Amino acid sequence: MPVDLREYRLVYIGPAESQTAVGDYAENFVNAVQPLFGEVVQCRTRGPGAESVADVLRCRRAVADLVAGGPPGRVLVHAELAAGAVSAFWSIAGLPGVPVTATIHDPPQGIWWPGRTKFVARHKLVMHGLHYPLRPVSRMVEGVVNGDRTLFALTRTGAESIKAVYPRADVAYVPHLVPERPDLRPVTERPKAVGFFGHVYRGKGFEQIAPIREALPDDILIRVAGRGTEALPGGPGVEIVGAVDGPAEDAFFDSVRAVVIPYGKRHFYAETYPASGSVAHAFAYRTPVVCTDYGSLAEFDEHGTAVVVRSGGADADQVAASLAGAIVELVGDNQRLADLGRHVDAYRAACSGPRTAEGFAQVWTDMLSRASVSV
Repeated sequence: MPVDLREYRLVYIGPAESQTAVGDYAENFVNAVQPLFGEVVQCRTRGPGAESVADVLRCRRAVADLVAGGPPGRVLVHAELAAGAVSAFWSIAGLPGVPVTATIHDPPQGIWWPGRTKFVARHKLVMHGLHYPLRPVSRMVEGVVNGDRTLFALTRTGAESIKAVYPRADVAYVPHLVPERPDLRPVTERPKAVGFFGHVYRGKGFEQIAPIREALPDDILIRVAGRGTEALPGGPGVEIVGAVDGPAEDAFFDSVRAVVIPYGKRHFYAETYPASGSVAHAFAYRTPVVCTDYGSLAEFDEHGTAVVVRSGGADADQVAASLAGAIVELVGDNQRLADLGRHVDAYRAACSGPRTAEGFAQVWTDMLSRASVSV
């Protein structure tokens, strides 16, 4: 007999809203899955590098208490794991007597820096001197913690990478949730501009703005928005908007015909295959994407939602020139913009909150049903 999730308490662990892109995802995700369960209780954490050892211990105790307070045999724990999410990772390590699942945001590993507390994060030499040489150890530790659990990936590429590293894990692919946003005017009616959007950190490609700007004609404006972008240099043809939320975010996307995602290697530890929160935001506003083929971005070529630039072994200048060429071709072609917009609209519906909740519910129900049969 299938398990009824309405009889379960979900203990949810994830970063607070606005604590990196994963925090934004967590807020949308927990709101989407909440109707599935009889009860949802949460332990929300700070962003990577902002948590002390005391914070980690408090989160671990809080999660244990939330598990103990639920109905016996009717508790499920789910965590959002990202590169430096130490509280989430250590709160599910060795958690006894309860099914635990996790979404891996930086596949193939859930956490790359398991010791990145506030003190360690402040000292770059300590941070990488500790974690880089101990990469095999961190991978082994995660294999012990999560190696035979059910793990979710938000891209097919990410799912395959997790299976390769942790073959005992049960890996499920559910696409990155596309949040609900207001309907804007069609992209063909928006100004002749492209946007760069997201949190500023290594691998996001913001350093490509200048060479792309040089290769674009003067009549195409670049607008840049997101947390940390206010510190980026502007200049002729480059408008720095800064952090945007609510109506300001709506206005930003209403002012661009496409969003440029020039991702590259995120860190020097190993290749990672994250889903893009920036792409999800663009799709939420029915806005197509021009991107590199780095990691899992190449998958969007299959959906007809993006113009994917094949980078191969090209250097940074060549990639910038290719992206600029793709931008020029796209923003001046109303028919192509309209076609991409229709594909984005279909993808947006398929990855909405309710559809995402259905995908997770199916995996959770199957997992819990198998466990109940084996008892």
